[in-house]
Amino acid sequence: MAPPTLAGFLALALSLLAAMVSSSDAYKFYVGGRDGWVPNPSENFNHWAERNRFQVNDTLYFKYKNGTDSVLVVSKEDYFSCNTKNPVITLKDGESIFKFGHSGPFYFISGDADRCQKGQRLIVVVLAVRHKQHLAPSPQAPTPTAQSPENAGSPESGVGFTAPVPAPAKSSAFGGSVSALSLGVVLVSFFVGFV
Repeated sequence: MAPPTLAGFLALALSLLAAMVSSSDAYKFYVGGRDGWVPNPSENFNHWAERNRFQVNDTLYFKYKNGTDSVLVVSKEDYFSCNTKNPVITLKDGESIFKFGHSGPFYFISGDADRCQKGQRLIVVVLAVRHKQHLAPSPQAPTPTAQSPENAGSPESGVGFTAPVPAPAKSSAFGGSVSALSLGVVLVSFFVGFV
């Protein structure tokens, strides 16, 4: 077996760098910052959410005193009425993590209806997954059609439905469309030619 070479070391180092740079783009958000999930945070929860961009696979971390509060994922109607009776999901261990599995709005309230009424609630809009766009001629605008009452207000109708705004494209640390892995392969080839 041949001893390790400089080229082999460089190949390994660049591969590790490429793996780190191109790793998951999911983020963990700490709801309420240092305050956590509390009745009177230093910044309103919805103001905090408006300052951030949430995407599919991101997570929310809720920190609160175990046994004195909880976090409920609820419907839009239950959010605005602070109804704690019909949660979709209940988080109650004091250090709860919620992962976004799809785009759209998510509604969180305190498990204590009184705390919810005082503002301990949060709306997060998760941005749609953005795929690589291909340049193509833009399609002709569809001809408007009459809406039936059954599908008015549905995503298909476009009436009363606001689609999430897509996230801006994330650029790599090396700029543009060159991926870290491709750059690593090119650099390894370059160094191997000189060794």
